[in-house]
Amino acid sequence: MRNRWLIALAAIGIHISIGSVYAWSVLTRPIMAEMGITLSETTGVFSTAILFLGITTCFLGNFVEKIGPKKSGLLSTLFFGLAMFGTYLAISWHNLPLIYLCYGALGGVGIGIGYMAPVSTLIRYFPHNRGLATGLAIMGFGFATLFAGPTMQQVTASFGIAENFLIMGTLYVAVMLAASLYLKPPVDGEARVHAKMQVETGPTAADALKTWQFASLWWVFFVNIACGIALFALAAPMAQDVIGMDAGSAAAMVGLIGLFNGGGRFIWSTVSDYIGRGRMYALFFLMEMVAFWQLGNTRDIFLFQAMIFLITSCSGGGCTSQTSSARASWALFTAAC
Repeated sequence: MRNRWLIALAAIGIHISIGSVYAWSVLTRPIMAEMGITLSETTGVFSTAILFLGITTCFLGNFVEKIGPKKSGLLSTLFFGLAMFGTYLAISWHNLPLIYLCYGALGGVGIGIGYMAPVSTLIRYFPHNRGLATGLAIMGFGFATLFAGPTMQQVTASFGIAENFLIMGTLYVAVMLAASLYLKPPVDGEARVHAKMQVETGPTAADALKTWQFASLWWVFFVNIACGIALFALAAPMAQDVIGMDAGSAAAMVGLIGLFNGGGRFIWSTVSDYIGRGRMYALFFLMEMVAFWQLGNTRDIFLFQAMIFLITSCSGGGCTSQTSSARASWALFTAAC
């Protein structure tokens, strides 16, 4: 039996590592300058990683549950490590297709497996506080840019964009390896889950796909995810082009995005335990509509950042609020595709 707070720490460690994908916008301009490629080609790498993240969580969920959190975490470490080290070689060789293969495809698979591995395990340690458990598990995914944004900017400025992937990849692999080796589901938690499954009945996944409720759920998740993903890919270039920030200030803003995204994942998911998931999403959409309207009509640096922080907070909170409810993750990540 593991200490459940150390399990939470291990989950956060994995998610802080793979969540560095959300700091991609900090690397956009250095990669463009080094490779001589366009903005759309650079952001396409991020989009490919998110696509493979969605595909992985969609089709490998049962596989991850079957092999257990430790093996899943180690598999995630392998794929994400190959992605980071492969991207180092790809940039050194100025090979754009290899970047798409390594960071986009392999990285997306590693992120997808790593995202799922700790969540269900931690929920079993907190059976009566699923929102809190889910918030703890993937809070690190949102907080990742708080560390990764400024650090990657500094490492890139000091050593180069290719070396950034080598240095950060080494660090992330070490953290993920240690965290994965500690993950283990509680025996009594598994017994409760199995006992519950024996008395509950419901539609199969194939049956659920045919219902209007699934389509509605998919659309809700898609809208909420799209709000955040659009900003994660372009936050730093937007801040530099629209507001006139320098590279260091834009990287600091991306770091703060991690603070609000991670905080939103924990705070909003906990609130959803009390007011319900439906009311929570209604509040998300109301805040996001106001924020995007303001974002498109302001050149004030304070208001610009405040609206970005609000949107990413809601997007992060939406990820945890849904994950804590039943088995909606499949719909969420097919929406992410």
